Amino acid sequence: MSQLSHLDRDGQPRMVDVAAKPVTARSATAAASVYLNEEAFALAVEGVSAKGNVFAVARIAGIMAAKRTAELIPLCHPLPLSHVSVDFDTDAVERCIRIRATCHVSAQTGVEMEAMTAASVAALTIYDMCKAVDRTIRIADLRLIAKSGGRSGSFVAA
Repeated sequence: MSQLSHLDRDGQPRMVDVAAKPVTARSATAAASVYLNEEAFALAVEGVSAKGNVFAVARIAGIMAAKRTAELIPLCHPLPLSHVSVDFDTDAVERCIRIRATCHVSAQTGVEMEAMTAASVAALTIYDMCKAVDRTIRIADLRLIAKSGGRSGSFVAA
């Protein structure tokens, strides 16, 4: 059975010691979806929300969140991110904004949590910017869709 890496032999939380691991290039991409009503979706897509350009603000929020992941998630290592991108696709039929966040780093540990944090905070920012016209907004499908680098190698979600 696999062991959880953030627990010691006594089941107590611990930060994983990565000192002996080599520095390697690593990347991770995460995704999330935000479903809105017709009015909120239109405002977001047209860039005319009362709070400003939804996509620009959500992109900045996601990038800033990736950079602060170690402050938000207990036991995460602070990482010197070399790149963060947050991109959006829209689906008018489902009134959905799909978020894709990618992070790159050369480090001793992976960057999955940074990508997941970027996607989730971008989704929350879209919610915040659109909630005045839609209280039924739904955030869904937050997940890791790909990673590369490190001892465990590459992963691509099916």
